[in-house]
Amino acid sequence: MTFPWLTALIVWPLLAALATALTGVGRGRPAATGTGAGRFGGTAARVVALAGALVEVLLLVGAFTAFDTTRAGEHQLAETHDWIPAIGASYAVGVDGVGLLLVALSVGLVPLVILAAWREQGGDDSRLRRYLAVVLVLEAFMVAVFAARDVFLFYVLFEAMLIPAYFLIGGFGQGAQRRYAAVKFLLYSLAGGLIMLVAVIALYLQVPAAERGPRTFLTENLTGLELGTTEGRLMFAAFFLAFAIKAPLVPVHSWLPDVAENATPGTSTLLVCVLDKVGTFGMLTLCLPLFPEASRWAAPFVIVLAVVSILYGAILAIGQSDLLRLVGYTSVSHFGFIVLGIFTFTSLGTSGSSLMMLNHGISTGALFLVAGFVIARHPARSQRIADYGGLRTVAPVLGGTFLVAALSAAALPGLATFVSEVMVFLGAFGRAPVAALVAVPAVVLAAVYVLLTYQRIFTGTVPAHLGGDAAREATDDGTPPLEDTVSRTREDAPVRDLDARERTVAGVLVGALLVLGLVPGLALRYVDAPGQVAVELVGESDPPPVLGAQPVDARPTEGSLS
Repeated sequence: MTFPWLTALIVWPLLAALATALTGVGRGRPAATGTGAGRFGGTAARVVALAGALVEVLLLVGAFTAFDTTRAGEHQLAETHDWIPAIGASYAVGVDGVGLLLVALSVGLVPLVILAAWREQGGDDSRLRRYLAVVLVLEAFMVAVFAARDVFLFYVLFEAMLIPAYFLIGGFGQGAQRRYAAVKFLLYSLAGGLIMLVAVIALYLQVPAAERGPRTFLTENLTGLELGTTEGRLMFAAFFLAFAIKAPLVPVHSWLPDVAENATPGTSTLLVCVLDKVGTFGMLTLCLPLFPEASRWAAPFVIVLAVVSILYGAILAIGQSDLLRLVGYTSVSHFGFIVLGIFTFTSLGTSGSSLMMLNHGISTGALFLVAGFVIARHPARSQRIADYGGLRTVAPVLGGTFLVAALSAAALPGLATFVSEVMVFLGAFGRAPVAALVAVPAVVLAAVYVLLTYQRIFTGTVPAHLGGDAAREATDDGTPPLEDTVSRTREDAPVRDLDARERTVAGVLVGALLVLGLVPGLALRYVDAPGQVAVELVGESDPPPVLGAQPVDARPTEGSLS
């Protein structure tokens, strides 16, 4: 019997969350005093949570070693056990290459979020301990949903994730309207989930009674099911709506900017970079294989929504005054690219979308967390872009890491997002050239919102509350050289550059962007085969070249140019 890697990856964070929540309870001074909570207080909870997250990374390494990349299009590391035989539901987990990469994204971001949140929650150790415990619970759900191979199990996890996500936004957020954002997120997600539940029940009823068994809900048993045209399209619409809300796709996206503005940067990282991938992952792994005819029927409409999201998100990002809200709108645009690639039904576009799910998670995670480091340096923790300026003078490493993360959002060549975005464009040009042409301006718009944001925050004059007075004293004196001016500014200003903990977080993310940008084959071998399988399951094939090529030995015809 092989080791149950996926079950271990699901169960371990729950155990780590329990250990974190119980660390220091009933010992030392009350954690709520914010004075350290004694020997068994906040520091111990941080260490326990981080250690638990790092052990999860080791389990992930084991899962990767057991995964055969030559069969990346198949579900591996699989386990299947009867759960509720009466209705055909089972505990069935397994991952193909795409699922494994998204599990890796989930597991890899959590320790970085824990490190980034080391001094958050207003110094309240008890509050921080609970926050870290909920983060670990959410990690278990994220791993489980990307590994689920049973449609009913997937639905249960799809809904269960809302509980820790709701508390992370409303209970531990930092914005004035965090409770409003949490309720809005919950209502949108619950509405989509309940509609999907109706489709899950309807899908079960499409299975002939004689063929129903204890494992009826396995995705492989439901794939290829004979569905009526109307029934199939209605069920597709229900699944797609739930996934479009989660993705998020215009016009059901409005919860995302509110969450990004009012949640902590770490929470936004997990929700936008990982949790929202459940939407695009569901489109790829459930909508296409379960409803191939309906997917082909809806593709033109979905492609239009994707292009609208691409342009809408990019345009609104340019006009944002709140830094975290801006990052939220960039994700609306990037999710449009992912959906566009999926519904062009080309192996290149689908593989590009799968790769972009991973790359977007790293890129936007870097943006959220580094933006959080910027905000932490403001005396009032302001998120307004106008409240900053000249930070590259007093915090050059912070400025450099933010610039790399921002340029990755604009798909700069050499960074991970470039390869996946190009693949999506190439796939789209092969199947829907008009849509691809309309989406192209988003590349320019991305450069605009990236460079404008960097310019406003990191160039120009340093405001007085961020060390501007010290900078003016050094320059008005007239005697110190430029080097001394910069040195005095750094020493006297309340703003400090990234410390070792923050550099670790930023360094890991920037390093991942560079590695996957320069050596994309490390991830491509996991997404190529699943992309081809998805296209085949939907009943499509790659389109022929747009321009016909002459045979190599063809000779010019009479009257043609030689």
